[in-house]
Amino acid sequence: MIEKYINPHTDFGFKRLFGSEFNKDLLISFLNAMFHGEQNVQDVTYLNSEQLGDRSDARRAIFDVYCENDKGEKFIVEMQNVYQEFFKDRTIYYSTFPIREQAQRGGDWDFHLNPVYTIGLLNFNFADGLENAKRWHHEVKLMEVDTHEVFYDKLTYIYVEIPKFDKKENELVTMYDKWMYILKNLSKLMQRPAALQERVFTRLFEQAEIAKFNKQELKLYEDSVNAYRDIVNAIRTAEKKKFAEGRAEGIAEGRAEGIAEGRAEGRAEVIVEVAKKMLDNGMSADLVAEMTGLSLEEVSSLKQ
Repeated sequence: MIEKYINPHTDFGFKRLFGSEFNKDLLISFLNAMFHGEQNVQDVTYLNSEQLGDRSDARRAIFDVYCENDKGEKFIVEMQNVYQEFFKDRTIYYSTFPIREQAQRGGDWDFHLNPVYTIGLLNFNFADGLENAKRWHHEVKLMEVDTHEVFYDKLTYIYVEIPKFDKKENELVTMYDKWMYILKNLSKLMQRPAALQERVFTRLFEQAEIAKFNKQELKLYEDSVNAYRDIVNAIRTAEKKKFAEGRAEGIAEGRAEGIAEGRAEGRAEVIVEVAKKMLDNGMSADLVAEMTGLSLEEVSSLKQ
């Protein structure tokens, strides 16, 4: 089936909808919906998405979307398609950049910080630490262990497991429901659903229609789709292979851990294989590192 609307899981698709000044009303609507009225974002300012470390040899970070609202609160928004063993570590690391950049030079700074929100939109089920969570939306803050009270409310991590969202069109109630339905199903739609009549979705469907792209936009989108499909296909192939190997080992030894280990090994190996294929297709090492989560040094070593 020929797609009518872009896939928001692709790098181009996600940044077109949420990472451009021209379409910032879409990002504002999504953030307000995600926070269920706890946020009232009136405007956002896009910030430099490439963050450098304190030293020339320090690991840098490249965010999909980095912005601040009219109150100076910082938002990192990431679309993540590939499972990574240390994904939690990565999100914690990312959050240090908007914290550090608030430090003011001189002796008058009193260490006051504006809130930082790190949002991971995950195109996989994030079991690591969330095995017992039944919902698809997870909000994490620093808490005092004994009382379970929030200790520090200015540092928030939100993980959204897109595959777990299973509402049908006639079940969409909140704006967050509707945005999640878009994130999961946009590229499968052939027309605008009747349940999405809000003005912001008029803008979204206009910007998402592939037939309206110019030649340059179409080329960029096609490259992004090919990279996304390479990742998805490689993951499926590697996980099937490793799962089968792990299952055989687990059955032979009477261990359920063998199956889990097979899956974990498959995920790790597939990231490397995908990175190699992306490099072979002419993608830059910087972009490969951004999309796979590998370090620039790891990606560079694959070219040797």
